[in-house]
Amino acid sequence: MNIAPVETKRRALGKGLDSLLPRVHAAPAAETEGGKPREIPLDQIDRNPFQTRSHVNEELLGELAASITANGVVQPVLVRPLANGRFQLIAGERRWMASQRAGKATIPAILRQVSDEQAMEITIVENLQRTDLNPMEQARAFDRLSREFHMTQEQMAQRTGKDRATVANFLRLLRLPASVQARVESGELSFGHARALLAFEHFEEMEKAAERIAHLSLSVRQTESYVQGLIHPERAKKEPKPAPPIDPNIREVQERLQRALGLKVHIEDHNGRGKVIIEYAKLEDFDTLLEQLAGE
Repeated sequence: MNIAPVETKRRALGKGLDSLLPRVHAAPAAETEGGKPREIPLDQIDRNPFQTRSHVNEELLGELAASITANGVVQPVLVRPLANGRFQLIAGERRWMASQRAGKATIPAILRQVSDEQAMEITIVENLQRTDLNPMEQARAFDRLSREFHMTQEQMAQRTGKDRATVANFLRLLRLPASVQARVESGELSFGHARALLAFEHFEEMEKAAERIAHLSLSVRQTESYVQGLIHPERAKKEPKPAPPIDPNIREVQERLQRALGLKVHIEDHNGRGKVIIEYAKLEDFDTLLEQLAGE
């Protein structure tokens, strides 16, 4: 199979996978007309060595296999031709695995001729656009884009369709100790739990709190309160002071002023000394108040 040289990688940023996929320049035997999907034997496709996914949900994979058995593969996978006549998977690993489980002999695939660097970038971006990666897998994928492709957080956000703040929050998860990262990866702790634990400065504090949170099955909100209570114990001990009771005479005068002025009035009295606070919401209310008080 004669394959033309790999097209020079485009560095311009764009949204979606299309900006990363140069077309195959190949002989007609390598691809059907117009770049349409072709059926490729599953046993001729090798797994993607750049795959960032480390866990596969067996239940969801079984459901996908059942769907493929009934309806076939709806969306083709993406592969690149190798020099030995085989193909390497770029995107669509779950469809490839589910097709094997469903007993299929072939799978619809679209061919692209890309370099190792392009294949890795496409794989990472494609995975990040999905929703089934766990938080640590996403964090490591963003980290690879940053280290190996020198992308800024803004550029990663553009490529994956996420907010820059979201990218930053995922990258912060890599500051967690390995034991806590493992709890997040297994689903024992959520992304929200992990973010709350980042308020601690030391690994030991994070690990001890993570164990307690997991043991008690605390919600994210409970975790946030628990963490802040450990960091600021003096705040947790202080109870809010109840508002002092208002003298009935003061309350009556306060209500009379509110009716007369049509505005909210608060009187602070301390043994015959104090102040009257009149609140207004817009300039028109202030002008009306000024007319009433000045007698204009």
